[in-house]
Amino acid sequence: MRVFHSDLQAGHSPDRYALGRDLMPARETPDRIDVLLAALRGAGHEIVPPRDHGIEPLRSVHTDDYLEFLGTAHARWQAVFPSGPRADWVVPLAFPNRHMNARPASVVGQAGHYLSSTTSPIGAGTWPAIMGAAHCAVDGADSLLAGAREAYALCRPPGHHAYADVGAGFCYVNNAAVAAHRLAAALGRVAILDIDVHHGNGTQGIFWRRADVLFVSVHGDPDGGYPYYAGRADETGEGPGAGFNLNLPLPLGTADAPWLQAIDTGLRAVQAHAPRALVVSLGFDAHASDASALLAVSTAAFAGAGQRIGAAGLPTLLVQEGGYAVDALGRNLLSFLDAFQAARPLDRP
Repeated sequence: MRVFHSDLQAGHSPDRYALGRDLMPARETPDRIDVLLAALRGAGHEIVPPRDHGIEPLRSVHTDDYLEFLGTAHARWQAVFPSGPRADWVVPLAFPNRHMNARPASVVGQAGHYLSSTTSPIGAGTWPAIMGAAHCAVDGADSLLAGAREAYALCRPPGHHAYADVGAGFCYVNNAAVAAHRLAAALGRVAILDIDVHHGNGTQGIFWRRADVLFVSVHGDPDGGYPYYAGRADETGEGPGAGFNLNLPLPLGTADAPWLQAIDTGLRAVQAHAPRALVVSLGFDAHASDASALLAVSTAAFAGAGQRIGAAGLPTLLVQEGGYAVDALGRNLLSFLDAFQAARPLDRP
C-alpha cells in the first residue's frame, strides 16, 4: 500500500507543560508516528512524501480567519510573551461560553476563541506539521482519483475533532474532511467511517448540512469521555444533511464483539449511501491498553475491522487519527492492514 507521510509532522512536539502537565500525559507526540512508520517499513509498504498543495485544499472545509490564526498565532504569541514558561507554546488562557462569544482582536483572546481546549497547543513547528499532515490526506485522495483502490495518509496531528473554525483534542485541520470534500467534489457521493474511540465531532460539524458526504462514527459513549458535547445517536444532521449522519455510541468498556457489530451496522449504512469512495478515520485508541480507557478492543478486533472495511470493496483512503498506547500501535496497525488488504476483492479495476 502507498503510505503518505511528511517529515514536517515531527516538528509538532508538545511537551508536558504545553499539554497541561497536571491534567494529562504528553501523549500526542512524534513517537506515535515513529512506531507506525517502523511497522510499515518492516512490512514493506511504500512510504512517500506528499506534494505541497498550498493552503487552498484546507480552505475547502476551514474558514480563512481560522487558518490565518493557525498560521500566525505562534509569532504573535511570542510578541506578547517573549520569554518565560508561556513563550514557546500558544495555550488558551480563557474560553468563550454560551453567553459571550465575541471574536477578540488579541492573539491571547483568539487562542481561546479558536482552540476549544488546552490539548491543542501551537508551537514553532505546529503550522508546518499541520500543512504536512493535510497534504498527506490530499495526496491520498488524489491517488484514489487517479485510479488507486486504497491509500493510507499517515497524518499527525490528527484531525477529526477540528471544526471549520475551531481546533481541539490534539486536532487543528480536519484531514479526513479535507480528503472527503476533495473526493466528493470530483465523484459525488462519498462516505466517512470513523472508528477512533472518540466521536469525530469536528467531521460531523463540517458535513452536518451536506447530503453528499455520509458521516458514520463508532465510538465510546460521550457521556463518559471526550468530546462530551457531541456524538449521541439522535444527532442525524440538519437541512440537506438530515439523515446523513449516523452515530453509534457504545457503552464504556465495550469489547470486541459489540464493537465489530457496530462497524457492521455502520458499513450497511455506507453501502446504502452508495458512495464512490470511502474515507476511514483510523484510530487505534479503542484498544484495551490505551490511556483513553473508553473501550476495551483487542488487536485481533482491529483485524476484524480491517477485514470488514476491506471486503466492502470501495476505493478507500485510510486517514490516521488517534492511538496512544505506543507499545501496541505497530501491532494494531499491521493487524488492521493485513486483514484489510487480504479482504480486498480480487477483480480490481
